[in-house]
Parts: sequence; structure tokens; C-alpha cells
Amino acid sequence: MHAALFVPCYIDQFYPQVAFATIDVLGQHGVEVEFPAAQTCCGQPMANIGCSDDARPLAQRFLEIFQPYTHVVCPSGSCVAMIRHHYDGLLDESSELADLKEKTFELCEFLTDVLEIEGISGSFPHRVGLHQSCHGLRELRLGSCTERMDSTDNKIHRLLESLEGIQLTELRRQDECCGFGGTFAVSEEAVSTMMGLDRLHDHQEAGTEILTAADMSCLMHLDGLIQRQRFPMRVMHVAEILAGRPGSVPATEGGR
Repeated sequence: MHAALFVPCYIDQFYPQVAFATIDVLGQHGVEVEFPAAQTCCGQPMANIGCSDDARPLAQRFLEIFQPYTHVVCPSGSCVAMIRHHYDGLLDESSELADLKEKTFELCEFLTDVLEIEGISGSFPHRVGLHQSCHGLRELRLGSCTERMDSTDNKIHRLLESLEGIQLTELRRQDECCGFGGTFAVSEEAVSTMMGLDRLHDHQEAGTEILTAADMSCLMHLDGLIQRQRFPMRVMHVAEILAGRPGSVPATEGGR
């Protein structure tokens, strides 16, 4: 199977190891990955603050670049949600757009829904807490939401729990927002910070050593708070854990 890799802006600029881990995971399951070098931002930051005219050419460019590929995989639920649920407001309805939305997947849902993988071989002997990012949870339906009271299978949790030796911590509030929200973290800094600290206190009480998620943007926000508060935990994108990259596993003693 072939797939094109879409790398979000913040991963490209700050966390390139997540992109390489994504390639590792896909390669381990027989997927030949191609990286279209012409790719740019999907337009989500501009769309989120109402600048549709600025987001539209980026959406059009994305469509042109990724149209030739059978599958598009991205290690970010929020970017995939942008393409799948919000490009309709930016681009004219077309068969090409409909096709793009159908073939663009977040990494974990690609593994479970397209490759139909039930588990990942390997081990990860750490206490891991899963942060369920809002876009992936509520727009991509990667798991169940408490406000809907449904029993949707949690795709990320299923893949993680298949790793030997892993201990997934139990939180009091499984699907609460971390407070990042892109520019919300800038315009409403105090609220964003308190929401993030609430999330981290929940993980502290649960005994989380390594905090993971399918969105590096949420982890970036939480990691900043972890460092400032000197909490004894680290963050890793789920792709790094699934890839079994020994060099990515951080020490778990307190503070940096």
C-alpha cells in the first residue's frame, strides 16, 4: 500500500521526530510512504480565527498536491478534522474534494480502519496517560465522549494497550480539553493555563509518567506547563510510542 504523509506545521518546525516516527510505524506495517515536498499548512490556524480568505488558497493548494494519492496520513487529529469537516466552507463542492475527505486519515484511525490492525507488536514498560484531543475525539470520533454517553471504541487506546508492559493510567475526567485551542492559548492565556493545569493534576493523581496524544499541539501546550511546574512526567506523541523508538523514550525523574 502507498500513502502520502502530511506533516503539520508545528511538527515540521519543532517536532520532526514525530514525522519520522510516523514513517516508521507505517513502514512496519507494509505501507510505502511518500512525502510531497510542496506541501504547506492546511489553513487551520487562519480558519480558526475567521480569516477564511487567507485559509482558502492553502486549502486549494492542499487539494492540488494530495489529489493524486490513494491515501493521505497525518499524525494530527486537528489537521485531519480541518480537511474532512471544514474544507466545505472554503472550497467549492466537487468530486475531488469529496475524494480528498474520504482518503485523509489520522495515523491511528488509518491503522485501525484502513489497515485493520488490532494490535502493535513491541513493548513499552511505562505508565502512560492518554490525552484525548478535542478534534480527534469529537470530530473524527476516535473514541467516545462523555457528553454523548456512547460506547465508541477508542482507537488510540486499543493500539496502545496492545504493547507489552504498558500501563495505561485511569483518569477522573477522560475527555476534558487541555485548554490549548490554538490562538485561544494566546487570547485567553489565564483560562488556557488553568485548563492545562487541571489536566496535568488529573494525570499526576493517576500516576502518569509519560503523557501521550494524537496531537502534538496539545502536547506542546501541556509540556510547557510541565516544564514550568516541574511535574515528574514527559510527553511523547503516540507515533513515537507505537514506533518503538528507544531514543524517544525520556527519563521520568522530576523537572528539567
